[in-house]
Amino acid sequence: MMRRRSFLQVPFLAPLVASVQAQELSGPPIAGLTPKDLRDTFYERRGSGRHEAMDLIAPRGTPVFAVVSGAIRKLFHSKPGGLTIYLFDEQERFCYYYAHLDGYRADLREGARVKTGELIAYVGSTGNADPLAPHLHLAIFELGPEKQWWKGTPLNPFRPVLRAVNRQF
Repeated sequence: MMRRRSFLQVPFLAPLVASVQAQELSGPPIAGLTPKDLRDTFYERRGSGRHEAMDLIAPRGTPVFAVVSGAIRKLFHSKPGGLTIYLFDEQERFCYYYAHLDGYRADLREGARVKTGELIAYVGSTGNADPLAPHLHLAIFELGPEKQWWKGTPLNPFRPVLRAVNRQF
């Protein structure tokens, strides 16, 4: 007798299923976005691999907001991402990665609890971003039991951001 497998057991479908189950964003990361401002860049080639994130074009210094309530797990400056934030949701199931920031909110610290819609940073072009093209690089990772974002499963942020933007109208 042939045993049927659930679509959840098919490895190449796992990121798709996780993205469908991804926590809804309570608000967009940047105020004033419209659906026309959004472009799905998740599968685009960047360097030697996939982008696995979404770029949101905005003027330098535009306020950036927490898309979920949770904790600031890490504030970091890296060569590719520049000034970055790693925000874990309250259940520590997902990590929201913000990169190329111009700066952090003045009192933002690692371990700080933030609420959805709270100001956390400002759009910039730090790291390997084109200095003439400030933007917010937003990525979502589903975390494993070890809670290591660098080993998380990348999820396409396009649909969650689009739904958050559409709820504004």
